[in-house]
Amino acid sequence: MCLALSTLFSCSSYQKLLKSQDYELKFSKAKEYYNKGDYNKAVPLFEELIGVYKGTKNVEDLYYFYPYCYYAQGDYILAAFYFKNFIDNYPRSERAEDARFMIAYCNYKLSPDVNLEQENTIKAIEAFQNFANAYPESSRITECNQLLDELRAKLENKSYQSAYLYYKMRDYKAAINAFNNLLRDFPETQRREKIEYLIVKSYYLLAEKSIPSKQEERYQKTTSTYMEFLEHFPQSSYLREAEKMYQDALLALDRIAKQNNNNSNNNNDKKI
Repeated sequence: MCLALSTLFSCSSYQKLLKSQDYELKFSKAKEYYNKGDYNKAVPLFEELIGVYKGTKNVEDLYYFYPYCYYAQGDYILAAFYFKNFIDNYPRSERAEDARFMIAYCNYKLSPDVNLEQENTIKAIEAFQNFANAYPESSRITECNQLLDELRAKLENKSYQSAYLYYKMRDYKAAINAFNNLLRDFPETQRREKIEYLIVKSYYLLAEKSIPSKQEERYQKTTSTYMEFLEHFPQSSYLREAEKMYQDALLALDRIAKQNNNNSNNNNDKKI
């Protein structure tokens, strides 16, 4: 009973505060609610006070703490929006560095599981890069770089999973393009050995199932990508299988060359 009365009184008191014209009291209570972590009550007060104090010194505090209310409640989209709003209004503020970092960090928090679309991951990477460019001497650069590495690793994993899915589905042409794009986008990948091997194998399997007019070119790509693989990873555990595909591709090319020669001779005979 006492608890219910206390809650009712508290709600009634808060409603009176919202209707009050005492803006200094509202400002004081907004900071009090914020510091206590009662963000649901702080937000409406911040919203009103930003309009009331617009153009005054106090409004910078309001613009700065307002997005942190959304951040603390897990609403990272609105938090990022209002942190950017703070920077737009106070680009020279000593708090601008923190606000810019928080824009990136909000997008980092929105970055989804690797199996989903990575739009927010890309946004977070761009935002952290913007932060690093704007504040190269910041004390948060180490943290920024660590988070960038984590986000890039996620994009790499996403790219690898997509490419490998093409491979498993036997869409070898798409797999080759996807694996090559991965190597271009992530040249320092720790998966390079396996990826180069899978490119060789994809060319070989693509050649095997191709129509005759496409086989020669694709067997040639099998041999050339094998030679690159051998040069890069002469001690690879995949080497034995890759070499067998290489030898089979050479035999296929020899067979195609003989067939082409026979066809050419037959055509000459007909001309005679």
